[in-house]
Parts: sequence; C-alpha cells; structure tokens
Amino acid sequence: MKTITKQELINDFIRIGLEKGDVVIVHTSLKKIGYVCGGAQTVIEALIDVVGLEGTIMMPTQSWKNLDPETGVHWDVDESEWDKIRANWPAYDKNITPTNTMGAVAEMFRRWPGSVRSNHPARSVCAWGKYATYLTENHSLSNIFGEGSPIARLYELDAKVLLIGVGYDKNTSIHLADVRADYPGKHDCIEHSAIIENGIRVWKAYSTLFVDGEDFEDIGLEFEKNSNVNIGKIGEAESRLMSQVELVDYSVSWIEQNRR
Repeated sequence: MKTITKQELINDFIRIGLEKGDVVIVHTSLKKIGYVCGGAQTVIEALIDVVGLEGTIMMPTQSWKNLDPETGVHWDVDESEWDKIRANWPAYDKNITPTNTMGAVAEMFRRWPGSVRSNHPARSVCAWGKYATYLTENHSLSNIFGEGSPIARLYELDAKVLLIGVGYDKNTSIHLADVRADYPGKHDCIEHSAIIENGIRVWKAYSTLFVDGEDFEDIGLEFEKNSNVNIGKIGEAESRLMSQVELVDYSVSWIEQNRR
C-alpha cells in the first residue's frame, strides 16, 4: 500500500485548483484517500498550508443524532425507549459534542486550534481561517441552510466546494438551493434537539425546511455536464473542486424544473 505524505497532498490540492486565499467547504473520506502518513492531522495541515492565513476552510460537523427518534436517527432503539432518549440525550455543547458520521477529518477539525464551531445542535459547521467567525456566528435553530446561514455566507464569499472521495449526496451546499428554489411539496417540519436554554437542558422544538437530498446525486451529474468542475485525485480518492455559486445557482434551476 502506498504511503501518502503531506507534500503529496499539497501537490494534489494545488493540482485540482485549490489556491492561497481560497474560501472552501471540504467534505472528505480519509479512507478513500488511502494510507496518509499522519492521518487526519496531515490532511488538515496540508489544506491549511495551501489556503494560508488569508484563506478559510469550513467542514460540516453535524451531530444529527441530537434529533427526535421519530425521524429515524435512532433506528437501533425500540420505540418504547424513545421518551427516554428525549429526556436524557446530552445537550449540544460545541466544545464537546462529537460529530456523527462526518468522518475522521471533520472530527479532528472541530477540535483544531483556531477552529470555530457554530451553535446548531444537530447541523453545525466548523471553520478555520480569515472568515471563520463570520461563517459560524448566529447559526439559528430554524435557519439551518437558508439566507444568513453558514452555507449562504459561503455563497456571499464566492467559495469553492471540495469533495474528496465522496459524492454529491454529501454536498451540503445544495441545501441552500433547496431553500431558494420553488417546487411542489416544499414544506417546513418540526424538529427537536437537546440544548441548553437559560442554563437548563431542554428538549427544544423548532420549525425548519424539510429536505432529504434524495436527488443530490442526479443534480451533481447534470451539473458536471453543464459546468466547470475540476476532477482529479487527492491521494487515491477521486475528488472534485467547483464553484459554490455556480453549483447553487444551477441546483436552484434544476430543482425547479425536475423536482416533483
């Protein structure tokens, strides 16, 4: 098995089009990259070396198990136990709460020196660099992916999206298109999460846009046919770098034309 070094990752990031000063949201599978000498730490260090202090890196650090069992996130628990989860699930603490299936890189990134994590109890993001505070502040319960959210602020900053060994089903930026597009069946839903409110742990209900991402892969495939997407290898992982603005704008159009 080939050992992949930090310098090799730096070369791959530059080759695919990442540049100093970039604002980029990164979705990554460490396993797909291959045997990285230093693991997640090396991947993060390589990203930081490429974008530099004037750049900004953001990653999803979602803890979606902090949602109501009725949504299916606690599939391994009998329904008779759901009330126990509602009463006892730990309240979100951005300094402690681990990620859920976000991968080893995102899990390390949330604890990286200088990184800033948003306050959403189930759909948080974490950012490092010049715009870290701007991207993560005021991430409200109901406004997960809409205007003023971290994803919308990336759009304002003309950010890039980097998919490392993962597909468009992991491409969080398309959720901003969900918010902006008009389509049949668009509706809000009520979600619940454990949070600290006035110093007390509460099981909080909040309204937010219902999204499921079932068509994100279809959107991505069509986007690649009609837009400029840089495709290359990061280590052993097939990867894609694209403009977030172009992706979101295209996705809005696709959703309005195709989602039923």
